[in-house]
Amino acid sequence: MADTSTRPIDEHSMHTHTCGELRRENVGEEVTLTGWVSRRRDHGGLIFCDLRDREGITQLTFDPEHSDGDAFKIAETMRPEWPIKIHGVVRARGEETTNVKLATGEIEVLTDHAEVLNTSMTPPFQIEDGIETSEDTRLRYRYLDIRRPEMMANLRLRSDFTFAIREALHNRDFMEVETPCLFKSTPEGARDFIVPSRIQPGNFYALPQSPQLLKQLLMVGGVERYYQVAKCFRDEDLRADRQPEFTQVDIEMSFVDQDDVMSALEEVLADAFGRMGVDLPTPLRRIQYWDAMDTYGSDKPDTRYGMHLVDLTDVFADSKFKVFASAAKTEGHVVKAINAKGAGTWPRAQIDKLGNVAAKFGAKGLAWIAFREDGSMNSPIVKFFSDEEMATLRERMDVEPGDLVMFAAGPRLASDEILGGMRTHMADALNIEREGHDFLWVVNFPLFHWDEERKAYAAEHQPFTLPTESDISKIEADPLAAGSFTYDFVMDGFEAGGGGMRIHNADMQMAMLKLLGFTEERAESQFGFVLEALKFGAPPMGGFALGLDRVCMLLAGSSSIRDVMAFPKTASGSDLMSAAPSAVSGAQLKDVSLRLM
Repeated sequence: MADTSTRPIDEHSMHTHTCGELRRENVGEEVTLTGWVSRRRDHGGLIFCDLRDREGITQLTFDPEHSDGDAFKIAETMRPEWPIKIHGVVRARGEETTNVKLATGEIEVLTDHAEVLNTSMTPPFQIEDGIETSEDTRLRYRYLDIRRPEMMANLRLRSDFTFAIREALHNRDFMEVETPCLFKSTPEGARDFIVPSRIQPGNFYALPQSPQLLKQLLMVGGVERYYQVAKCFRDEDLRADRQPEFTQVDIEMSFVDQDDVMSALEEVLADAFGRMGVDLPTPLRRIQYWDAMDTYGSDKPDTRYGMHLVDLTDVFADSKFKVFASAAKTEGHVVKAINAKGAGTWPRAQIDKLGNVAAKFGAKGLAWIAFREDGSMNSPIVKFFSDEEMATLRERMDVEPGDLVMFAAGPRLASDEILGGMRTHMADALNIEREGHDFLWVVNFPLFHWDEERKAYAAEHQPFTLPTESDISKIEADPLAAGSFTYDFVMDGFEAGGGGMRIHNADMQMAMLKLLGFTEERAESQFGFVLEALKFGAPPMGGFALGLDRVCMLLAGSSSIRDVMAFPKTASGSDLMSAAPSAVSGAQLKDVSLRLM
């Protein structure tokens, strides 16, 4: 343990300034600082130390000739990540030693007293930005990872944005209401995390996938404008932008129509993003669901670059290439293509690998034509095309030397999704620039989709979504043709939030549940309290949920929400720091009337 026997520095405060605060105008002031030793450099006659806290870094200078050398003696013992407290005088650095990369780079603190507050083991990685350390190691020692400036900046960004949206909502008469985390298990599209009850053996709570039903009940209760920064839980497979527990800004309004809700949300979002220095122009563009799918191959399109899907169904109606001709003559099927400009110069082996990429998006294969820069074509299918088909293809696809045209043929939605996935993949592979942020609404989603695994209809958003008035008559005859009052907020090619108008009529809600495969008994068992509430004068209502983690990820310029969460899980749902999930004792299981098989 280092010698810490210096006299107390300041009996009133641990520090007078932060390590990111001092500037040239502070020269001559006596200051007290606390923080961690980031770097220590021994230049023989002088010791320099970078002192770091969450606000930044200040350079300390220790001189053996200054203040009887007390501080210098302690500086000789200090090591990285030791928390220390110092007192000294701010002085200007010489022009040749100014560090333009630091906000505090024009000054240093000549230290006369130092106190070691604790020591530290050698960290498993450098506490600095740009480290080449595995994410698993960073998560194992997350409390150290958080000290790194870029991680601290991400957490500050999240804090600032959360405060900004809270204030934007509060200033528009939204009331923050907390809803319980122990609630009833209700199907909302993912598996519930269930919690056994000790005092009611054999019964279980569920952690909320969202506060959906509760916020609707708040509207029945007359809250009118509700919001909550809500913790949500879904037991589903993970990915870069998905965690088993996540946070959403949950919003609901009553006595409103869809335009009322969307206009209010645009005001709130523009206000909150504006406070972060990001311009969100209102009114936001609105793209119909099928227009988004047919043009971009995605219901969350990034419109900052082209590579649009082009419908070529009519071109190949009489083609000798049977795959295309069959699709062109089948109702509900299409032949579509995208043009990845520049990829036509890729080697054949590299292009062939794109078939494996397309398979991830549901393709059974990938038809393509590479237009070489010398004017030749490389393709396994071009021999089947007539001169007229090729001429029309070149014109429709705006073909130039060096282009790669990729096709999908089959059902409309499946073809859109395949090419939409390839569009995103090729934009990344070609390093296509995406400048600024891209905000828009995608509206009027289908009310249902067909669940091939269950062989049944499933709600596209959730079972409480209001169908569009003009499509109510279609629900029984052709459910997949029915639209809905829905709106997804899209940011930079991600679904950043989503919402819709709710069914507020009990009979319509029961009919919707029956169409989704519920018997009346099961509907009453799982949703009886909601169905009953709707009979007590439920008002028209609609709401929205903003994915806080995802938005903060995009604002931070990251590709993973783990980078904006303090203590995230791995892709397998593990917390490497605490080793959760972990086994529990037999006594704990007995308390809740459970035993492991």
